[in-house]
Amino acid sequence: MSAAKVDGGGMGWADGRGARSPGRRASAGPLLAGATLFAVLGTGAPPGASQTHTRSDGATRGSPPPAKSIAIYVGRSLTEDGSVLLGGFGHEPSSHWYEITPRRSFPEGVTVEVGITGEARFPGRRFRIPQVRETFRFVSTNYSEFAGFPPPLTNGGLNEHQVAARDVWSPSRRELVEMTPRPQRGLSYSDLSRIAMERATSAREAAEIVGALIDEHGYATYGGNSHLFADTREGWVLLDFAGGQGLWAAERLGPDEVRVSYPGYIGPFPVDFEDAPDFMGSDNLVSFAVEQGWWDPESGEPFDLHRVYGRPFPSAPGQNDPHDLHRYPPRLEEEIAALAPLGVAGMMALVRDPRWSNDGSGYGQVAHLREGVRSDLGVLWMSITGAVASPFVPVRVGARDVPPEYKQHRYMTKDSDRAFLGSDFAPLEGTRSAFRVHKRLLYHTCERPEAFLAPVTADLEAFEASLVAEQPALESRAESLFAAGAADSARALLTGYAAGRLLDALELGEALVRRVEADTRERFGIRLPGAEVPEGASWRPESGEMTLREGRTYHRCWTPGAEGYPRSHGSHASLASGAADAALARPGHGGAPRGDRGPATPLAVGLAVATALGAAGVGWLAGRRSRPR
Repeated sequence: MSAAKVDGGGMGWADGRGARSPGRRASAGPLLAGATLFAVLGTGAPPGASQTHTRSDGATRGSPPPAKSIAIYVGRSLTEDGSVLLGGFGHEPSSHWYEITPRRSFPEGVTVEVGITGEARFPGRRFRIPQVRETFRFVSTNYSEFAGFPPPLTNGGLNEHQVAARDVWSPSRRELVEMTPRPQRGLSYSDLSRIAMERATSAREAAEIVGALIDEHGYATYGGNSHLFADTREGWVLLDFAGGQGLWAAERLGPDEVRVSYPGYIGPFPVDFEDAPDFMGSDNLVSFAVEQGWWDPESGEPFDLHRVYGRPFPSAPGQNDPHDLHRYPPRLEEEIAALAPLGVAGMMALVRDPRWSNDGSGYGQVAHLREGVRSDLGVLWMSITGAVASPFVPVRVGARDVPPEYKQHRYMTKDSDRAFLGSDFAPLEGTRSAFRVHKRLLYHTCERPEAFLAPVTADLEAFEASLVAEQPALESRAESLFAAGAADSARALLTGYAAGRLLDALELGEALVRRVEADTRERFGIRLPGAEVPEGASWRPESGEMTLREGRTYHRCWTPGAEGYPRSHGSHASLASGAADAALARPGHGGAPRGDRGPATPLAVGLAVATALGAAGVGWLAGRRSRPR
């Protein structure tokens, strides 16, 4: 049965995909029938036969994987609507989930635990620091796994003051890494990211807060890190260096700039930065470099932080690692500047770019930072896993919660193999995991990107285009409610809209994965692992260890030599199947079959779900009787 017949409606994937194997469905004798059974159940030979497979791009062979997180900043002079855009993702072998952290108040003298444990690559200690009396509301993606860094972890997000944050790797020079104390003491990257969201009212203040915390308490490194903060007017890049010396530096990004942190970096830096409003840093930033002989003030050379304290870019000119060809920020910045003016959909396409969005991409985020927007209407577009196989959905700071399907589940969650599930989490675990659904879509799509990447992208972006078009009317309705003094109703509207569209995105993901998997089974079969089993072992290779083996790369959709990147959002629109329309027209979520009632109204989802929620709150979303206010 073809993929088009499985779900009652074509995906538009049959054209140009090559002839199917003749006689696939024909009656056959016992031998051919057995071979067909193996093709349906999985590629490969019967037990005992050799099983090998090499992706056409060689992605399962050779070099270490292309790794790490990315952040992309585009200043307001380079965007379609005068907003600031900040996009990117984190890079963690972990489960991921959404959280809307409420504004909280704490009594005087309350402390919060920070730091890392002895299990980290560079062991550390946990300790407590004072908590502020009040923390801000923010939207974020959390995750569970980074050895020695206790969960929940975060790379940032968007807070109620429209301060957005991304956290990105930034390797310090080897001498700094080697001088890191063992154990070390200081706040982790996640501690700093979370506290910036809790306390900052601007990007500049976020940098000041992080710098002050490092000055007072130290920084616990994994080898060097950076943050990229942005608000409606500007951005700030902050580097926190390894070595236990309290070294940090920050640089302002203006309205005419594009910055790609891949990795995070800062170049030439003023020696008298204390008097330069666009720079800040630790007191010893210059003197330590001089003491170590890493920079000579008499040399006439600029005080270049990337050269003095960092490492060469992985794909700097002269290097030849095929997996790092795209990791050269100056070239990427030129690419993105050439796309100006850029819109929020264009930033989604950049975060989705298969040159870096792959199985190592934990999620996707695009912060759309606009002046004159009410705090509750600040919006973070969120993708639950690598955006190459997951749609962006707007979640506003004024929303109260997200559906259970987007909360923590056990798939890929730290310590889930250690003990049974706690009964308090059983109802939550009983729901579908949006993260898992879209991971399945990523695995199938990236197995055969030449067949599936473009049509899957087309459907994801058709869905997103509809959501982008809905936003002005949604915001207008919410603003009217706020202006009328009906704040609870406005927030219920925002909550209902986010919940409805998140669930629509999940339905889209499930429809796509059903179709891609069915088409894969028919055209190629499901490839099974070809790893050799230990000497004397009788089990099949698919019962072996599933973790990534040394020298292999992530499962990814990028094919070396592929052209057309960066590309515009919607560039594959002709391949869209209608799956997005079907997901948006789900009964009970404000939609209807297009042929019955015409296009769904922009506010139908939000209004319908908000009515069901009522003014009392969103208890149905989380299945709890009470929650923080």
